[in-house]
Amino acid sequence: MLSRRRVLQGAAVLAAVTAAAQWPGDAAKAASGTPVRWVGGWTASPTDAVTPVDAAGLPVPLTLADQSLRMVVTPHLGGSVLRLRLTNRFGSSAMTFGRVTAGLQTDGPAAARITPVTFGGKARVTIPAGQDAVSDPVSLTFAAFTPLSVSLYLPGLQGPPTKHWAAAATSFYAPPGTGDLTGSAGGSLYGSRTEACLCLAGVDVAAGPDTGAIVAFGDSITDGWVAATPVSFPDSTVPDDKNGRYPDDLQRRLIAAGIPLSVLNAGISANRLLTDGEPAMLGPSGLSRFQRDALAVPGIRGVLLQEGINDLGIPPATTTPDELIAGYEQVIGQARAAGVKLWLGTLLPAADAVMDGTVTAPHSEEYRQRVNTWIRGQRAADGIVDFDAAVRDPSDPHVLDARYSSVDRLHPNLAGYQAMAAAIDLDMLR
Repeated sequence: MLSRRRVLQGAAVLAAVTAAAQWPGDAAKAASGTPVRWVGGWTASPTDAVTPVDAAGLPVPLTLADQSLRMVVTPHLGGSVLRLRLTNRFGSSAMTFGRVTAGLQTDGPAAARITPVTFGGKARVTIPAGQDAVSDPVSLTFAAFTPLSVSLYLPGLQGPPTKHWAAAATSFYAPPGTGDLTGSAGGSLYGSRTEACLCLAGVDVAAGPDTGAIVAFGDSITDGWVAATPVSFPDSTVPDDKNGRYPDDLQRRLIAAGIPLSVLNAGISANRLLTDGEPAMLGPSGLSRFQRDALAVPGIRGVLLQEGINDLGIPPATTTPDELIAGYEQVIGQARAAGVKLWLGTLLPAADAVMDGTVTAPHSEEYRQRVNTWIRGQRAADGIVDFDAAVRDPSDPHVLDARYSSVDRLHPNLAGYQAMAAAIDLDMLR
């Protein structure tokens, strides 16, 4: 029988080969023939295609029938030329998009400056199961943190659509049978809302040679989950559309400091570094998706990894500290081989939490301390961020500071995410 490490290494190699075959490089050409250098401006790592609800408990359509989606996303990098990444990564059959547009959100599902998007010069694109598609360059001027409305028309009966399960942002979709609404500015027929992001995996922006991307890679704490109950599910809708995740706050700091880096969020709520969570919304393991979701991002310069508490705390496949540390070493090795910097973040305290704590992981605090000791002492990564020290209770370092905690005592609140972003040394990223 193959060892667990050999299996994980094989999955990582397979992911790398798949990504190399399906993801274009940083350079492309606009319609004018002028070379374009692409940098990732926004991303949402695909999680699954089968979970029937989003993180807030709202229904998610598993079939789409002659209807349109309007996904609202907020890039961290502005520009005047973009391209879209559509995904059918977890679909069971090919998906056809009859028409796609991009514009600026004005209010809810309403949009302005709606611009057609093409793929190989055509309005229609079919994406085989398991693959992604990248659009032609699109002329649309916008600034960082300007919400974009990306509208997708799916003719016929199709599905299930690949999605990012917990987007902490409100998107919209029209009822079945309403046809192509991608050019509608008012958006009145986009009557249903969702906290999931369907079929859209990324927005790249044409940028100069000094601009690069950093990927924040991890689980729900990177994804920006703020719990509404002590058992962590559902998430709170209060933070929706506020862009209050720690990568958002880090981006604001970088902009204020004049550092030309775009921070991309590759967090997946409930994700684990070593254990695969498919077909459910936990997503592929961090090791198996690291090449595709991090290293293959256009303009990538570095990865900030904060993941592992779910490996220690989600039964039945919990891991030991030594196994988790071996996983970190594999990720560091992948990043180094790609010429990309990698910084490690310490794991946050959760000794009084129900999830990853008192009920599901009675040994996770002991394990977490051992992992954090290794993170602080190792020299393999390019640096560390002590997130634990930034948000723990000064009088009891085994738990989150009440000022920074959600009600589940596992996830930070918006103030906690700000504290995490403030703990990052910008000179290290520079």
